[in-house]
Amino acid sequence: MARRYDTNDATDRATGLREAAAAVRRGELVVLPTDTVYGIGADAFSSEAVVDLLAAKGRGRNMPTPVLIGSPNTLHGLVTDFSEQAWELVDAFWPGALTLVARHQPSLQWDLGDTRGTVAIRMPLHPVAIELLTEVGPMAVSSANLSGHPAPEDCDAAQEMLGDSVSVYLDGGPTPGIVPSSIVDVTGKVPVLLRAGALSAEELRKVVPDLEVAN
Repeated sequence: MARRYDTNDATDRATGLREAAAAVRRGELVVLPTDTVYGIGADAFSSEAVVDLLAAKGRGRNMPTPVLIGSPNTLHGLVTDFSEQAWELVDAFWPGALTLVARHQPSLQWDLGDTRGTVAIRMPLHPVAIELLTEVGPMAVSSANLSGHPAPEDCDAAQEMLGDSVSVYLDGGPTPGIVPSSIVDVTGKVPVLLRAGALSAEELRKVVPDLEVAN
């Protein structure tokens, strides 16, 4: 039976974060608010948990799960060949609605789907998400919806779709909006905007002037 906690209540928030952290460590799924939409998350290093996450969404391995982290410092252990321009983007826009596609460390024992050696990674601008990520470490997190359905802006919508496939729901109230993060590929010599979302190409070029836009 799924448990739900109101993170706008101090007591419920403390209990909910403790229960969510314990669930993640057991390899179970949790729903958490972010600065874009609600996400469904699991321990990024538990292959079984990531399989369960994809199954809960009805999503295939061909759409790998992004990873959320609680601090830019975590990047040092996760990515390789991270350029100076990539760090400039991190400094300018994290925490926030910018996802970076980078090459992950080949030694990492994780399976996020068919990633071809890369990982889509972000630090969200949401205190509940950051607190949980700081406690449990990197999490595989995707929007908390069934594949093909709208991404949820509140916990009710997420729970209606995902039900008891999730152990703990952290209800932080409505999210700021449904505009997704912008995605920039930093695996090459020049950053490439793969998806314009909350950040436009013009905003990003103020930091990395040679940013290209994918066709």
